[in-house]
Amino acid sequence: MEDVPVSKRDYLTVDSLSVPELHAVLDLSDQLKADRRWRDDLHGRSIGLIFEKPSTRTRISFDVAIRELGGHPVVLNTRDLQLGRGETIEDTARVLSRYLDAMVVRTFAQSRLETLASAGTIPVINALSDFAHPCQALADLQTIREFKGRLEGVRLAYLGDGNNVAESLLRAGAMTGMHVTVACPPGYEPTSGVVEAARLHAEQTGGSVRVTGDPAQAASGADVLYTDVWTSMGQETEHDARLALFGPYSITSELLATAAPDAIVLHCLPAHRDQEIAAEVLDGEQSVVWDQAENRLHTQKALLLHLLTEVDPERVASR
Repeated sequence: MEDVPVSKRDYLTVDSLSVPELHAVLDLSDQLKADRRWRDDLHGRSIGLIFEKPSTRTRISFDVAIRELGGHPVVLNTRDLQLGRGETIEDTARVLSRYLDAMVVRTFAQSRLETLASAGTIPVINALSDFAHPCQALADLQTIREFKGRLEGVRLAYLGDGNNVAESLLRAGAMTGMHVTVACPPGYEPTSGVVEAARLHAEQTGGSVRVTGDPAQAASGADVLYTDVWTSMGQETEHDARLALFGPYSITSELLATAAPDAIVLHCLPAHRDQEIAAEVLDGEQSVVWDQAENRLHTQKALLLHLLTEVDPERVASR
């Protein structure tokens, strides 16, 4: 592909993309999944993978995605950089912008990503922060559309902690016309600002957003059931208390039976069998968790092409 300069774009939350751009990235993801040949679109490009938090799926899928697009991944972790310690975040961004073509960053505070994006001159991609997990949301949307044939009108129930995954899913679902219900124990709901932003998106797309404390009500008739771990990184001291509190929000066979007969089950992984999800559900016929994990690769390839090239989806399909 011809190397055409593009304006700097960052992907810090799902709605960093417009609704048409989001659908275009999903369409491109489907095309890349259907034809997984190695490509040269990122030939000569170096992409930094900066991980201040441990990672399995995110790190490996981005590494493979960059290589399959012909680019060079530069994997860095806290031992390799001194982000915000010996050197300011702003200075780190300025220096890395002289070496790299983009930064994929997994970190703690969202403000660190925003500072990197503001000070740097290359695209910054949020590979997870305590506030958002927008790359996961792209894979979730691709998986739902793959198995349900559409996004608009799909009824999705997320059960558990109203964390960064839940908040990104709220935004993504609302942007695509889905009806998203998040069921959480009191005090563990998504932040009000994210819920309000999602509702504004839903008003434009015909979707809806609801937060409840009733897992049975959320799951009843749902097309998609979704959960995540109850104890995220940094919350280990709360583990026992969370196990007791979140017990009713587990996706069991009994709860799944109240959803739509053809409902699918999602989990962003890693999973703890017989905690947030029953083993027979995770490994059952209605689980599409492994397809969901694979789709991290395809959606991230599409996102990289969208941010770094003037990609023509029709040209991709014809290659």
